[in-house]
Amino acid sequence: MTVPVVNGAKTFRFAARNEDLLSEAVDFYSRRLGFVLKDDGAKSKFLESNGGGLVVEIAIDEKGLSSEDIRKLHLRVKDSDYDLRSFAPSVVFEVKYLNDLLISLSNLNCPIKVMPNELYPVEVYTMDPLGNLIGFTASSNPFTVVPPVQKLEPIALQPEAMSQSVTEAGLEPAADSSSSKPKRNIAVMTSGGDAPGMNAVVYAVVRTAIFKGCKAFAVKEGYEGLVRGGPQYITEMEWQDVRGILSEGGTNIGTARCMSFRERPGRVQACKNMIDAGIDALIVCGGDGSLTGADKLRSEWPSLIKELRDNNQITEEQYIKHKQLNICGIVGSIDNDMATTDATVGAYSALARICKAVDYIDATANSHSRAFVVEVMGRNCGWLALMAGIATSADYIFIPEKPSSSKDWQDQMCEIVATHRAHGKRKTIVIVAEGAITSDLKHISSKEVKDVLVERLNLDTRVTTLGHVQRGGTPVVFDRILASLQGVEAVKAVLDCDENTPSPLIGLKEHKIVRRPLMEAVKITKSVADAIQTSDFEKAMALRDSEFIEHLNNFMAMNTADHKEPSLPLEKRRKIAIIHVGAPAGGMNSAVYAMATYCMSRGHKPYAIHNGFAGLARHESVRSIDWLSIENWMSIGGSEIGTNRSTPLDTDIGTIAHYFEKYQFDGLILVGGFEAFVSLKQLESARGMYPSFRIPMVLIPATISNNVPGTENSLGSDTCLNALVEYCDVLKQSASATRDRIFVVEVQGGNSGYIATYAALATGAQGSYVPEEGIDLSQLEADIRSLKEAFVLEKGRTKTGKLILKSTNASHVLTTQVLADIMKIEGNNEFDAKTAVPGHVQQGGLPSAIDRTRAARLAIKAVQFIEDAFPQILEHKYAVDFDVEDPSLAKTAVVLGAKSSHLRFFPIGRLYEYETELTKRMPKKIFWEETRYIADQLVGRTRISK
Repeated sequence: MTVPVVNGAKTFRFAARNEDLLSEAVDFYSRRLGFVLKDDGAKSKFLESNGGGLVVEIAIDEKGLSSEDIRKLHLRVKDSDYDLRSFAPSVVFEVKYLNDLLISLSNLNCPIKVMPNELYPVEVYTMDPLGNLIGFTASSNPFTVVPPVQKLEPIALQPEAMSQSVTEAGLEPAADSSSSKPKRNIAVMTSGGDAPGMNAVVYAVVRTAIFKGCKAFAVKEGYEGLVRGGPQYITEMEWQDVRGILSEGGTNIGTARCMSFRERPGRVQACKNMIDAGIDALIVCGGDGSLTGADKLRSEWPSLIKELRDNNQITEEQYIKHKQLNICGIVGSIDNDMATTDATVGAYSALARICKAVDYIDATANSHSRAFVVEVMGRNCGWLALMAGIATSADYIFIPEKPSSSKDWQDQMCEIVATHRAHGKRKTIVIVAEGAITSDLKHISSKEVKDVLVERLNLDTRVTTLGHVQRGGTPVVFDRILASLQGVEAVKAVLDCDENTPSPLIGLKEHKIVRRPLMEAVKITKSVADAIQTSDFEKAMALRDSEFIEHLNNFMAMNTADHKEPSLPLEKRRKIAIIHVGAPAGGMNSAVYAMATYCMSRGHKPYAIHNGFAGLARHESVRSIDWLSIENWMSIGGSEIGTNRSTPLDTDIGTIAHYFEKYQFDGLILVGGFEAFVSLKQLESARGMYPSFRIPMVLIPATISNNVPGTENSLGSDTCLNALVEYCDVLKQSASATRDRIFVVEVQGGNSGYIATYAALATGAQGSYVPEEGIDLSQLEADIRSLKEAFVLEKGRTKTGKLILKSTNASHVLTTQVLADIMKIEGNNEFDAKTAVPGHVQQGGLPSAIDRTRAARLAIKAVQFIEDAFPQILEHKYAVDFDVEDPSLAKTAVVLGAKSSHLRFFPIGRLYEYETELTKRMPKKIFWEETRYIADQLVGRTRISK
């Protein structure tokens, strides 16, 4: 221990409540911090630093803390939210080798806090056995920048290395140091076809591994790199190595097919190369073939490593150390063909490319009254073709899971296309999956589809094959977030696994990251392809995810709207209205299209209430919806039927009730944000007075703020995030080109920090300020200090542009401009700070592919809810003693939302009374709070708790 002490004192007296605590304290200072016991009295002990000049007296004193109080303090120090500034340190030592001290304390399992952050430590704090906070610094000036080390939980050293590091730090190693649990060396690999978002997986795995105190490696060129080995292919990754790759498409660490890995000698060599590099955990991002290869490597690992030992290619020590290999899979595939997960990394980026291409094609097709046959990827899975068909309101789709005979598909396609043309449609879009087949397994080519349209319908037809364009470009926000969250979870999974744990697959269920057995998912996925090859198409559909079947049924229903005999008998057909309330959001028009076309296919009469409740009360703005007028609405942004923020009570609820009665509405679908939420509650509360409101009513949340209670995603939020992140990517590029510049970006969202939080995660922003937390001056100070340190460390490097995101309502005093000015002044010319206010650009232009398909799914579910709930409330329609509080009737006015891994209907009354902060226009529970910690963790931001 070096002698100087930051706070100047040379002698310290600590109190121990009893002899046991006294003994533990002596052990801590002598065996862990290297003090020498000089006076061994019965009631007090005197210890001196090994450099001399510093004395610690530990005496038995009733004023000392009890064991229970000390235990609580230790837990508080371990708590990541605990602010050490509220607990004054007893002493701060100046040490020469802070990095080595940090490693040794971590290996000794001491509670540790690092300030200002774990990436750039200036001060290290721990708690002694008596409850005293002890600090260490590499300099008497606590603001001096020191070289970065690993984040919290540094790499566990072997006993010899640890003894050396402890000695260099001026300490004595603890006797039980060899029993410390070693940390993992975690490698990440991308394999198979590339997919947008793979770089985000690498980014998250590398930084999370370092944060967890592990070494991170990248295996370049997929399994080929694993077989070739060496530093060229298996590279240790540092924190800065993945800087700026979130927005890049493809995979920067490469991917390649590898025939040699399929043979046992290749896997033996891969095993040898991994052991040489010290790797004991592997995270693979790829398709089912890549994940199968990874699990096969794990299952053979005991025999592979034994063969290497028997052939003297590894030592006995290496054999013992690497007996266990843990594998974790993340699915990277644009086909979205993996079972047990709702989405794979890259799928929605590819879908976005398809939708954008079809939107462009749509314009020229309409201009020339042409037909276009668009071929998309999907050898054994028709997900891309199906979802693109829904998102672009295509006339017909071909997918391998549901083929027809050679004659039937021609007849069906021509019948639907001819009917659409007869009803006034000028253009025709047919989407063909590359794996499209007939029921007798004959391939259906795009050219064949074109020839049928030309010969039988005499249509001017063109073919567009999108090919690898679908794989290219930057990943959409959904894939960046999905990849980041799955990468974080994958590191946690391999750290949790032991030799008896089946290899996990990190998947997604609705809105929740989940772990599934890897080989079970692969087995089901391959079973689909096998079923298709044996013409068992019923089994293939049954093995697909239930959501896939739901989307297919929805497409077929919408595609036959108003052109075939409705599927419901006359007595079950209803009059259903839809209204937009609140600010416009991407997907609102898509919801109207899906609702109306599904209603038509069922036999219901769809109505649109234009310009919200104000339009209804003032102008009786009710219009029936006809098919041709909305045929292109799936891809239009904004609100074609108009929207405003007025609620029924803001206008004239009696007049609204009158028009509901006049048009005999049997059901109402509201699409909007918090104003729509309040409107639904007002309508439900008015049921006692107005029988016309005694109908099933459903709210589909649609707001960029995503602040509607009862759901974790709202229409428009994805469109907003994509517009905002695209804007931020341009800013970041500008900041990087200018060098040493940061942009403070003002983000919309009202009192909700959802948009700022997820945009920060998707862009790798250095931090975000949200209304839920406000802007704490200590946090701002820590952020500025971290920015200064980061710019110093990155001097002369590329991709150094940085962002800070601020929600408009995070602070009305510390405005965006004020924040930028403070950062620029406090930065002492280390960096420049500018502001950027995207404003209503965040409401987006065209709705994203996710908002289009999500709108279709929710709108159709809303109609189905009205069909089921109508008989339940009909008998109470004109009851004199109508009970608004009746639980069964309360279930007929609901919010349709996704929570965790489920899509559900939540009664508005319960949400309004128990789960809503009305004054803040927010749900009481913030579901995305954990995401904030992950976003900060991945950029090394220190969170200062209030």
